[in-house]
Amino acid sequence: MSAPPKSSGEPITDRRQLVEWLEAGCKPKPRWRIGTEHEKFCFRLSDLRRLPYEGPDGIGALLKGLQRFGWTGVEEEGRVIALTQDDGAITLEPGGQFELSGAPVRTIHETCAEVHTHLHQVKEVAAELGIGLIGLGFDPKWRREDISWMPKGRYKIMGEYMPKRGGLGLDMMLRTCTVQVNLDYASEADMVRKFRTSLALQPIATALFANSPFKEGRPNGFLSYRSHVWTDTDPDRTGILPFVFEKGMGFERYVDYLLDVPMYFVYREGRYLDASGQSFREFLKGKLPALPGEIPTTGDFADHVTTVFPEVRLKRYLEMRGADGGPWRRLCALPALWVGLLYDEDALAAAEELVRDWTLADHKHLRREVPRLGLKTPFRGGTVQELARKVVAISAEGLARRATATGYGKDETVFLDTLIEIAESGVTPAEELLQLYRTRWHESVDPVFREFAY
Repeated sequence: MSAPPKSSGEPITDRRQLVEWLEAGCKPKPRWRIGTEHEKFCFRLSDLRRLPYEGPDGIGALLKGLQRFGWTGVEEEGRVIALTQDDGAITLEPGGQFELSGAPVRTIHETCAEVHTHLHQVKEVAAELGIGLIGLGFDPKWRREDISWMPKGRYKIMGEYMPKRGGLGLDMMLRTCTVQVNLDYASEADMVRKFRTSLALQPIATALFANSPFKEGRPNGFLSYRSHVWTDTDPDRTGILPFVFEKGMGFERYVDYLLDVPMYFVYREGRYLDASGQSFREFLKGKLPALPGEIPTTGDFADHVTTVFPEVRLKRYLEMRGADGGPWRRLCALPALWVGLLYDEDALAAAEELVRDWTLADHKHLRREVPRLGLKTPFRGGTVQELARKVVAISAEGLARRATATGYGKDETVFLDTLIEIAESGVTPAEELLQLYRTRWHESVDPVFREFAY
């Protein structure tokens, strides 16, 4: 989520304050929550084109229409660029990808109810405007130059900087969509266990949710092209973070990583100031060229934390970032997968054991090959499909032990059904799309907008 910016907070006079900022995320288990975020592409029903911000059927009109449901607009330079309500938010990615950042809730049942409420609201307004919405990992049809940039100051700075540090950064900004879940930790030790385990298993989620096989109307050679895009997007701030698996990992080590990542911007008096490539370490000394003589606030640090993009991201919670966007019925499967693995002690121990002896070479192999081969990726004499079966089974056992049933008597394991089917069949969502493309769709991607729209 690209949240509304924060330039306030106490001045930072010591590195220890940054460590304490992360430590403040520690919560006892009864206070652990689940926050689900999902992005989708918006398009005109008349010609399938992605939406600009302006116009009677633009993103701005969609945001305005949703305010009838009690959402409050957040403005930047006179334009509404986000909506807030209670603990949730609706935000825009650079190319108008429409994101719900859900409120922190206790159970998958609650997060799924939130998802369905959002679907009802968005579909009501979209139908009036002649708009469709679809969940895929990568835009299947349109080129970069066909897509309008959203009017957010941070995106202008990022868009100018991205091509300096990778070949696919602009594709990431304009043409990708994801679903992710944010989960809590009890202590530094608990954070490290969950970080290591989820980072190792992120490629398994990528394979199970692979759903981006098309680019500009044709197969692109990958099952998760979204995941591949991240391999050529600013290496300073992406990837698998080898130090997470090393001795000494903790809040201090992660702060050092953040201080070494070049900045994008600082936010002052309603404006983004370009600080791209500059050093937060120098900012701590009052030597930032963009703001000479000033020292950062905790709000500046919170903003900087949002500008790193590893496969798992640490804030005051952990973000699972490895999955492609997908159809509505799979949106609740991602939080179910990770809650089952990380929120039950026995499941976390079993998942830890599964990845305990993986080497850095193993992690790199999975990160490199899974976007292309999905569940068929060879690994240690077997395949990722075999791993996926084990991972989903461990998650199901963890969810069963949580025993959070609804009035209908179903516990959270019901949300894993779609992943169990994928893991057992070995056929990813992307491969289903490719089969349709080669047969019933007669090598056109246009039918995906009709058959897989929300």
